[in-house]
Amino acid sequence: MATIFTRIANGEIPSYKVAEDADFYAFLDINPLAKGHTLVIPKHVEDDYIFHLDEQTYAGLWAFARKVAVALKAAVPCQRVGVCVLGMEVPHTHIHLVPLQSEKDLNFANPRAVVTPEENARIAASILKEYENL
Repeated sequence: MATIFTRIANGEIPSYKVAEDADFYAFLDINPLAKGHTLVIPKHVEDDYIFHLDEQTYAGLWAFARKVAVALKAAVPCQRVGVCVLGMEVPHTHIHLVPLQSEKDLNFANPRAVVTPEENARIAASILKEYENL
């Protein structure tokens, strides 16, 4: 059975897409630590552990995530874009990209940001525009 992230990448479940290529997909987290919190996934691999990926997929995922992070930082005011790989809440390899003002912002015990659908649509469009201009 396809994971929820595979279904999102396939367009079966709506998402706020911020970037996509043939192998990878990036979209806004629906329960974000900060406005612009983005998830980056491989489209064709449903393993939940990043270190199980073959070398080509692993390297490609990080290269794609880097490009998304550059676009994210250009679109969302922040000091840095933090990176975290947990993979325990959804059984599909994914990288969290989180806009940070300080190191404390990358604590998953923090209260979640409240973001309206309109804000998410605007943020996603801004990140996508920056991504496409890279």
